[in-house]
Amino acid sequence: MGVFNEFGKFMMFGARAHAKWEIEISNTIIKDRKRMILLCLLLIPIILGGIAFANETGDLLPQVLGGKKAYSPAFFTVEIFTISILIGLGAGLITGCIGAGGGFIIAPALMSAGIKGILAVGTDLFHIFAKAIMGSVLHKKLGNISVPLAVLFLVGAIMGATGGGVINRVLYEINPVLSDTFITSIYVLMLGLLGTYALMDYLKARKLPENGDFEGGSGEGAEMGNLPQKIQSIKFGPMITFDQGLIPGGRQVSAIFLILSGALVGFCASIMGVGGGFLTFPIFVYVLGVSSMTTVGTDIFQIIFTAGYAAITQYAIYGFIFYTLAIGMLLGSLFGIQIGAMVTKVVKGITIRGFYAMAVLAGFVNRAFALPGKLAEMDIIPLSKDFTSVLDAIGVWAFFIVIGIFAIWVIGTFIMNIKVLRGGDSDIHAEV
Repeated sequence: MGVFNEFGKFMMFGARAHAKWEIEISNTIIKDRKRMILLCLLLIPIILGGIAFANETGDLLPQVLGGKKAYSPAFFTVEIFTISILIGLGAGLITGCIGAGGGFIIAPALMSAGIKGILAVGTDLFHIFAKAIMGSVLHKKLGNISVPLAVLFLVGAIMGATGGGVINRVLYEINPVLSDTFITSIYVLMLGLLGTYALMDYLKARKLPENGDFEGGSGEGAEMGNLPQKIQSIKFGPMITFDQGLIPGGRQVSAIFLILSGALVGFCASIMGVGGGFLTFPIFVYVLGVSSMTTVGTDIFQIIFTAGYAAITQYAIYGFIFYTLAIGMLLGSLFGIQIGAMVTKVVKGITIRGFYAMAVLAGFVNRAFALPGKLAEMDIIPLSKDFTSVLDAIGVWAFFIVIGIFAIWVIGTFIMNIKVLRGGDSDIHAEV
């Protein structure tokens, strides 16, 4: 139970750190006219693809934008573009309101909408990369980055992202259903663990007189636990020095641990399509003993290069990017994050915790109920198509009903409290 609790804290810490990054990125893009113009320019290929699709002359467009022979068309239908905006909106509302990664629901949502798992992963990575590039505030964080630390971590991340991309593509070439089954299984495990911990955290918080913030990540993060101390005590060269500005003489960690950590982050990013940001922060702070200040800057580096490398070299050049979906999700998430973040000013933190547990568990149920059908399709387990169709329908409806209710509640709360939010005051301040 202790191991599960620590792992849950690890995952939750990472989810919240990644959400904080997404909120900052959203604020940067929304408040900058030039970045918004750039966002509008990204819609041009969709418009061109739409014209080509309507005239049935998709071959006039380069295949990289989605010719008819490509796996992933730049434009499919108005309906699919609208769905992508709604999925991005839902993820953004979760991220902004709950302060934890809403990106975990994107791949399950896309797969439930009929998108192949490998396309969902590649598209999500491209969406994260586009968001990171457009909203990067790296120049403000340069003073907090240890260049040797970042470079070695990225060496591992590139190796891991390559491995994850190769595995996904090989499985898809063997059998698209096998690919979907693999990705679905990963999400069942990850969402099951995170959702269970989130529910336990919510139930525990209800019994407390005050519902404070999640432990960890406050201040500069110069303190270390037992695990980082043990890892830093292993003098397996070359040793990398960092945090000289916080600790006299700085701290040191073996380059091999940085490369291995980067490989894990890159692998998970490339396999799951969530950018790896939810792992970087807890690994740096909890495992390697890097200060929170240095971690923030390095995490920005990591997300841009890891997501970009994986999206372009492992998915885009093979046709596994659904451009229309990526831009639609980007649009929806930017505005969803803004609305969600404002709602936190007028909602109790305990309520937000409860909704987060429900959202993550809804994603878990969605993938868990889809898994038997995938296994039956490959003749691994003997189940009828009618039975697996019922299971799949239950998972899809349960998922979208929960996310839909949450979205309606957040938007409704926002509309009902517009006057309060405009005034900048509220009687309730949420602590997540």
